[in-house]
Amino acid sequence: MIPTDPTSVSTRGVFRICDGPVRIARQELCTGPLPFSHLMKMQSISLEQMRLSFYSAVVCDVLDSLGFRHQSPCVPLRPLTVQGVLVGRCKTTLWADQAHVDPKPYELELIAVDGCEPDDVLIGAAGGSMRSGIWGELLSTAACNRGCVGAILDGAARDTAAMRQMGFPVYGRGTCIYDSKDRQRVIDIDVPVEIDGVRFEPGNLVIADDDGVVVIPREVELDAVAKAWEKVHAENVVRDEIRAGAKAGDVFRKYGIL
Repeated sequence: MIPTDPTSVSTRGVFRICDGPVRIARQELCTGPLPFSHLMKMQSISLEQMRLSFYSAVVCDVLDSLGFRHQSPCVPLRPLTVQGVLVGRCKTTLWADQAHVDPKPYELELIAVDGCEPDDVLIGAAGGSMRSGIWGELLSTAACNRGCVGAILDGAARDTAAMRQMGFPVYGRGTCIYDSKDRQRVIDIDVPVEIDGVRFEPGNLVIADDDGVVVIPREVELDAVAKAWEKVHAENVVRDEIRAGAKAGDVFRKYGIL
């Protein structure tokens, strides 16, 4: 049996926000799956503990099993600054392209940034537009000061070297050196937004890493977190047995995990 104490976790990738680079730590192998009967105990799992153990693929698998089969945008939202596992709560912004002079440039995006709270992840729903770099070093610095732990953009970023230096994780379609002024603007904040048809609501739990981005609907969050905790530790057991020489098919028949 693995420890039922949620403070005992396997370590994958940890972001050190604002004061240094990403630390990728060695994964500690556990010795067995956590029974699902410990669901209520999962309420005590913190976001920091999720950052130590979770990764996007295992969460996506769990959501599949719960009947939520379209919770990860099938578009390339790649890590543009640092690598690791980003976990936090959605702080949503809705963007639109423009071709006129903006009488109030940056107005709503600054309100959104200044309204960030600890463990927020800024979601920039820009419809995949690469018209400008909608996120950069100064916004990262301001958001970080408010406790924001990263940004996920359905669009482009700029100042990636500076954000990499400060250790601020940004995921997006790519980079663009153009300023967003008079090219793109935030038209709404703290509302449900969509990326590739996947709905991101304010406060939803979101996970991002090298493989992609996945968002957990509020109504299944507790169940999904419990099942992900169970699965990630069960996968460690499967990995150990395969490393020890067991056949993959035999291990799958034994545990039902691959």
